[in-house]
Amino acid sequence: MNKPTITGRINAIALKLLEQNQAGLRWSELVLKIKQAEPGFHPKTINGCVWKIVEKFPDKVYKPSKGLFRLLKYNSAKK
Repeated sequence: MNKPTITGRINAIALKLLEQNQAGLRWSELVLKIKQAEPGFHPKTINGCVWKIVEKFPDKVYKPSKGLFRLLKYNSAKK
């Protein structure tokens, strides 16, 4: 059985946190919450994953404004 990569685990935590916060999370909040969930992750790895989450999951995550991350399914403008 394959173990998920560190970046895969960070992305999964980030998506779960965004699911729990329909209004979205600011970059600093998202990074802090990931650090709290998994203190063993290197801070620069977390930063890199959060930085690229919109690029990696364009079908799930968007940025309605600078520094704010939100799940696409909660985008009220598209409805």
